[in-house]
Amino acid sequence: MNRIFLDVHALQTVPPSNLNRDDTGVPKTAVYGGVPRARVSSQAWKRAIRTYFKDEHLLDPAELGVRTKKVVELLADRITGLDSSVGRETALTLADEIIKAAGIKTEVPKRKADQAKKDAGPLPAPESKYLVFLSSRQLDGLARHALEGAADITAFLKRKENKARAKELADTRHSVDIALFGRMVADTADINVDAAVQVAHALSVHRVDNESDYYTAVDDENKDEETGAGMIGTVDFNSATLYRYAALGVHQLAANLGQGLREDEPRTEPVRRAVEAFVHAFVSSLPTGKINTFGHHTQPDAVVVRLRTTRPISYVAAFEDPVRSEGGGHLRKAADRLAAYATDVERAYGDPETTLTWVLRVGPATHELAELGTETGTQRELAAAVGQAVAERLERPA
Repeated sequence: MNRIFLDVHALQTVPPSNLNRDDTGVPKTAVYGGVPRARVSSQAWKRAIRTYFKDEHLLDPAELGVRTKKVVELLADRITGLDSSVGRETALTLADEIIKAAGIKTEVPKRKADQAKKDAGPLPAPESKYLVFLSSRQLDGLARHALEGAADITAFLKRKENKARAKELADTRHSVDIALFGRMVADTADINVDAAVQVAHALSVHRVDNESDYYTAVDDENKDEETGAGMIGTVDFNSATLYRYAALGVHQLAANLGQGLREDEPRTEPVRRAVEAFVHAFVSSLPTGKINTFGHHTQPDAVVVRLRTTRPISYVAAFEDPVRSEGGGHLRKAADRLAAYATDVERAYGDPETTLTWVLRVGPATHELAELGTETGTQRELAAAVGQAVAERLERPA
């Protein structure tokens, strides 16, 4: 298969906020170009993207996965859902044995076991030692496999073919989010999944210094003579125009997804759906750290998407020299800088004959970016155009 890459660039301005904080509660930062910048980690934004898939119903639930330590309980629910005659304890035993056969180690957490002993209650369900990412279809397959051996699960799994089948079920029919973001299983490297997407840490295009807000809260039941605050505290925040970037290896995504949900479905269809969902979610997802405090609900001011056959190219170096507002804001200068740098980089390293570009932008400040490619009027139009182009590229002979 030909190598196909999708670069997604965005400029997004956020007001005072604390989207992604460190262990002390302070917004994350990084030094770039010799000055401190606001930073939102890739992990925070990837989590927001996965949540957006579900919350906005961009994909069928069967095309999504679950990342949890409570995989035994989750699988037990699937088992009893398929066969209501199976008791809860039996289902948990079946689930635990199948999960271990798939190569995932489980244990009863000590703190939960100690609490159960203290309360003289039943032993809690085992959990995996780390977060496990499994697709809905993988869970269904493992549940059916467990029921096949329900009469004697130990003897069932002693047969090599049945144990091998458990591992196979955990490593086929990946969900879109697993195919995009990958999966690492510490104990069983052969069911790891290479991520198709690389998401950069979002950086402000300008210098940022964190600020601190001192606040007080009044006790509603205080009498007139009772003065003073019921609570005082501080919350740290900053505001920034962020440059966001992600690179999607379409060929890796296609390999991870394999065949679609339906046998009669063209092989490009699940990839097209995944690409459209990713573009849509990358653009509109938003980390929700301290969102009730700051209400930082913004959308990107500009999005540039490039489909290429050469290697991915980030345009972050456009902002290595930090943008200076001089009282006029950062967005216009950032958009001008991005347009100029992208043009120069593509002239030096790009392949204009095989590269397609789309632009979605808002307002006059982003006008210069319109020259980079085909303008789309809405986010849905952008996602649909990119998805269609990807499907057409995949259909071309290698």
